[in-house]
Amino acid sequence: MINILPSRFAFFISQTYPFLPILKLFFLITNTRQLTTLPSYLCPMKVREILQNATQKFLQDGFGVALNASEIQIQETRKDFEGDYTVVIFPLAKHTKKNPTETAKLLGDYLNHNIEFIQSFEIVQGFLNLKFTDSFWMEFLEHSTHGVHWEAVAKPLNIMVEYSSPNTNKPLHLGHIRNNLLGYSVAEILKAKGHHVIKSSLVNDRGIHICKSMLAWIKFGEDSTPELEGLKGDHFVGKYYVEFDKHYKKQIEELVAGGMDKAMAEKEAPLIKEAQDLLLRWEKGEPEVLKIWGLMNGWVYEGFEQTYSDLGVDFDKFYYESDTYLLGKTIVDEGLEKGVFYRKEDGSVWIDLSDEGLDEKLVLRANGTSVYITQDLGTVQKRFEEYKLDKLIYVVGNEQEYHFKVLKLISKKLGSPWANQLQHLSYGMVDLPSGKMKSREGTVVDADDLIKEMIETAEASTKELGKTDEMDAAEQTALSRKIGMAALKFFLLKVDPTKRMLFNPEQSIDFHGFTGPFVQYTYARIKSILRRHKQDEPDDIIKLSLVELRLSHEEKDIVKLLYTIDEMISEAEHNLSPAVVANYSYELAKAYNKFYQEHSVLKELVPSIKNLRLLICKLTAETIQKTMLLIGIEMPERM
Repeated sequence: MINILPSRFAFFISQTYPFLPILKLFFLITNTRQLTTLPSYLCPMKVREILQNATQKFLQDGFGVALNASEIQIQETRKDFEGDYTVVIFPLAKHTKKNPTETAKLLGDYLNHNIEFIQSFEIVQGFLNLKFTDSFWMEFLEHSTHGVHWEAVAKPLNIMVEYSSPNTNKPLHLGHIRNNLLGYSVAEILKAKGHHVIKSSLVNDRGIHICKSMLAWIKFGEDSTPELEGLKGDHFVGKYYVEFDKHYKKQIEELVAGGMDKAMAEKEAPLIKEAQDLLLRWEKGEPEVLKIWGLMNGWVYEGFEQTYSDLGVDFDKFYYESDTYLLGKTIVDEGLEKGVFYRKEDGSVWIDLSDEGLDEKLVLRANGTSVYITQDLGTVQKRFEEYKLDKLIYVVGNEQEYHFKVLKLISKKLGSPWANQLQHLSYGMVDLPSGKMKSREGTVVDADDLIKEMIETAEASTKELGKTDEMDAAEQTALSRKIGMAALKFFLLKVDPTKRMLFNPEQSIDFHGFTGPFVQYTYARIKSILRRHKQDEPDDIIKLSLVELRLSHEEKDIVKLLYTIDEMISEAEHNLSPAVVANYSYELAKAYNKFYQEHSVLKELVPSIKNLRLLICKLTAETIQKTMLLIGIEMPERM
C-alpha cells in the first residue's frame, strides 16, 4: 500500500518551509486520496512508475508544478553508493525554486512517509538515493520461487532477421562467426520478448566472385573433388578462389611490366575477362556452365551446413540470389518507366541520390548483368510479400552502411510500403593481433579451424586444472566443446555490436576473467551445491515464509540483479545488443562468487537463512542458464 498521509506531510512542510503558501497547505491537508495499491514484487518498470507518479504528486501538491511523470528521471543507484533506486533532482530543483539538496530532502521525506517499501534515503550531490526495505526483496524472492522471468511485449511483431549471407566461393571465417552469432542471438532475444521471428540467410550464390572460383577450377582443377583432396567442400572451392587471385595478379604484373597502366591491366588481364564472360554465359543459362555452378555450390553448402551445426546457429529460411536477381531486374525496369532510374549511353542503369547527400548509384551494368542492389530489391520484395513482415533486420558489417542507405532510399523512391521497416544492424569488424583478414589472399582465420582450436584449448585447460579427472571420455569431449564454444561466443558477443573489436583466443578461455568459461564455472559450482543438498526442484528446496530476514550486502546484490532481468532483456531487445545479455550474465556470476566467498550455504545453521540462500542459488543458476542460452551458450552441469 502506498499511502498519502496529508496531515503528517502538511505538518512537516509547515515546520520546514513556513513560507509555502497557505492555499497549498490547505490543498495537501484536504486532498486525502491514495496512490495506487500494488504488490511490492512487481516489475522494475512498475516500481519506476510508482516513484515517478509519487514525485509528480509531490510537485503538483506541494509546488503547483504540473510535470509529466515521464520527465522525472529514475535510475538504478550506482554501485558505489548506498541505495536501490535514484531520483535525479537537478531537473526538479528549477521547478521547486530551491537548491537541489533542499529539494531532495523534502522529496525524500515525502516518499519515505508515503511509500511503504522505502526504508530510508540518502542525498548525494543532487541525487536522491532510495533504499528499499528487506521485506520488498523478500516478497520478490517469494514471488520468484518457481523462477525469475521477463514480460513479453504487448504487441508482438513479425520480424525477419537476416544473418550469415555468405558467398559460395569460400569457407566461413572469423568475421562470419561474429555475424552468425550476432544474428542468432538477436533473433533469440526478440523471440524471448514474444515476437514472431524468422531467421533467414541470403546466399550470394551468383556473380563475378562465384565465377572466379568456377573458372579457376575449370582451368586448374583437373576434375578434382573435395573427396579426392580430403577437404570440406567450402574449403575446396575457397582454395580455387585463392588460386584465381594468384594467377590474376601474375597476369597483371606481366602486363604492367610490358608497359600497361596498372588500372588498365586489372581490366585487360585475360583471366578477369574470362570470368566476366563466364558470368554472361551463366545469366544466359548455358547448361554446361549451370552444371559446374550447381556442382561447386553443392560442395559449399555441405561445408556450410557442418560449420553452422558446430556454431549452434540455425535458419528458418534460405534465399538465393540466383532466385531473386531476375525479380530485381524487373523492379529496375519498372523504375525506369516511373523515372526513378535512368539509362546512360553505354546502356547501364543508374539512380541519382545527390539530393539525399549521396551520389549516383549503379543498379544494372551495361552488359545487362545485375549488381548487389539489384537482387536486394528483388529479395526484399519477396520477403515482405511472403511473410507480411513488420520489420526486416539486416545483420551486416558496417562497411555496408552505404549500401543499406541506398537500398532504403531506392525503396522509398519506388513507393515500396516497407521502406521504413528496413533496419541495418551495423556491426564492427573483428581484428586479430596479426592484423586484418583478406579472403582472396588466403589470410583469413578460417571458422572451422578456429572452432577446432578453441575446443582443443579448452580441453588442454580443463585437464591442466584437473577439472575432468573424474569424467569419462565422452563427458570430457562434451565439456571441452561447451567450454570452447562458450569462450568463443562470449568473447565475440560481450562487446557492443557497433564497436570494432580485437579477438584474442588466449584471453577468451580464462576461468577467472570476463569470459564465458567463468560464467559456466559459476553455474557448475551452484549446481554442485544443489546436488549436495540432494534437492534439484524448487518446491523441494524452498518453503519460504515471510519472516523478518535481513539480506546481507552480497545477497542483496544478487537479488537486485535477478530483479532487473526484465529491464535487461528489454534493453537488449531495444538496442539489438546481445552484449547487454552477456554483461548481465557475467555481473550475476561475479556477484554470486562474491557471495560464495563470504557466506556458507550448506553449513548455515539457521534453517530460514539456509533456505533463503538455497533459493538464491537456485534462482541464480536458472537465470544464468536462461540468459546464456539467449546468446547460444550451453551450461555444463559439472566442471
